[in-house]
Amino acid sequence: MCAQNQTFVTEFILLGFMNIKQGKSFLFILFLIMYTTCFLGNSLMITVVVLNQSLHSPMYFFLVNLSLLDICYISVTVPKMLADLWVESPGISLMGCAVQLYFLVALVGTEGFLLASMALDRYFAICCPLGYSRFMNKHICLQLAAISWACGFLNGCLHTTLTFRLSFCRSNGISHFFCDIPPLLSISCSDTYINELALLTVGVFIGLSPFFFTLVSYAFILHTIFSNQQQKHFHKAISTCASHLTIVILFYVSSIFTYVRPTSSYSLEKDQLVGILYSILTPTLNPIIYSLRNKEVKVSVRKLIGEKMFSLSF
Repeated sequence: MCAQNQTFVTEFILLGFMNIKQGKSFLFILFLIMYTTCFLGNSLMITVVVLNQSLHSPMYFFLVNLSLLDICYISVTVPKMLADLWVESPGISLMGCAVQLYFLVALVGTEGFLLASMALDRYFAICCPLGYSRFMNKHICLQLAAISWACGFLNGCLHTTLTFRLSFCRSNGISHFFCDIPPLLSISCSDTYINELALLTVGVFIGLSPFFFTLVSYAFILHTIFSNQQQKHFHKAISTCASHLTIVILFYVSSIFTYVRPTSSYSLEKDQLVGILYSILTPTLNPIIYSLRNKEVKVSVRKLIGEKMFSLSF
């Protein structure tokens, strides 16, 4: 781990569920269903793309990366949350909190760059179709994916190091369902100016820059689509863009609200709700909104299931 801590506490208490007296069984079932849906949906997407040669294209290459990220993403928080629903005082060790924070922040950063890479792919596919194979070849796609993952994990390393150099002598109670930067800063008795500056500065690069790049790409994409409504794949292009933009809006609105703002505007109650949105709901909806609504994926899924059933019958 990149973090070196100087703190008075060895364990944190996660307070998110402690004020909930009733309905924990319902929340457990709900989160378990969402986790299972996310895991199975994204695993199916990865399997279908890997086994189907016709889906070995840049768009599906990035979808596989996004699906793998979503599985990792939801696995960082939900299993611990499910366990915490059944204990009176849910705790997490200092190292466990650092590890959870590291992977959470790293995967948030990675997803931002992956969504921007997907927007770039759609831009070349729709706005520059004649040069698509040259601009989005295998080598460039691998580079974009590698840069996305590298930037994300460097981001996680930076913020985890800065956060766990702080002293947490004020309290060991984290007003959240999992370890995240804003609630940890709120219980630190150290000067958090550097942390806040890093959140805003790096957040512009990791969060806002890919977001604006994605929006600009889609401005050109939508202009091209609507200026040539007679093109053969008009409806498919609209469907793909609408699905991707839905994911982009869900992800960026929640993550920017959480990380790219000053500490004075933190509201831990609202942050808890937003945390559920970007850490559980978005990964669960990704395969439904984008991947599994795709006609080519549906055909491939039916074909895969049909072949498996046929082989089992013999």
